[in-house]
Amino acid sequence: VINTIAKLAKTCTLRLTVSKLYFILSDKVANGGVSMWCELCQGNFFDEFQMEGVAAEHNEIYLELVPENLSRALKTAQSAKAVKIKLTNKHCPCLRVAVELPSLSSSSRIVTHDIPVGVIPRRLWNDFREPSVPDFDVSIYLPVLKTMKSVVERMKNLSNSIVIEANLSGEMNLKIETDLVSVTTHFKDLGNPPWASVDGCQSSTQGRDLESMAEARIDIKKLQQLLAGQQVNPTKALCNIVSKRIVHFILLHEDVSLQYFIPAL
Repeated sequence: VINTIAKLAKTCTLRLTVSKLYFILSDKVANGGVSMWCELCQGNFFDEFQMEGVAAEHNEIYLELVPENLSRALKTAQSAKAVKIKLTNKHCPCLRVAVELPSLSSSSRIVTHDIPVGVIPRRLWNDFREPSVPDFDVSIYLPVLKTMKSVVERMKNLSNSIVIEANLSGEMNLKIETDLVSVTTHFKDLGNPPWASVDGCQSSTQGRDLESMAEARIDIKKLQQLLAGQQVNPTKALCNIVSKRIVHFILLHEDVSLQYFIPAL
């Protein structure tokens, strides 16, 4: 999970609650920035988990960190017997990753990494709420991400932007158009998620012509980053398109959900 996030964000916010961990990136969409919301249930990752927030009614901690540093620290933990992560305050606030490595003698070897973090004050917490999903025109399951990744990587050499278009008949096209060349890759029979019936949640897909395409032009590098960062194929991957405004990706693994928002150009 951390390797994926390190590919998507140079810095991000780690939000800790009693039951979940969140990795959040909220570049201002107005500045053309992407947003990310990644959610993990702590029970699926830790045998023991203790945390105490600022106050009983605000039992949360928000930290700013460089995910690449955490990713490097955890690389040493791949063959570890145990890993302990705790928030300490030595010279500055740090996430201490203590890795217990197997050793031939009876004493164990422990490697510790101190990763500097910034503690985010409570007055700023509201900046890190879950992004609201705009009313989308089309929601569609994505093709196999490996296939999509190789298509996007080839297209990236030809253009800086890519048009994603899809309809409610399970068809999706990836298109680039420049003065010299226009290339389109067609995917069909992808299927559309049954959103409209969930929670009576009305999206603007209702009453929409099934064949008509919704499209958004986005930065091809940002899409490629998302696809390159996927270490494992998710159990479900889908995208919601708000015509000419935003493309919202949702990738679901067994115990992780990742949402990624790329604004239209």
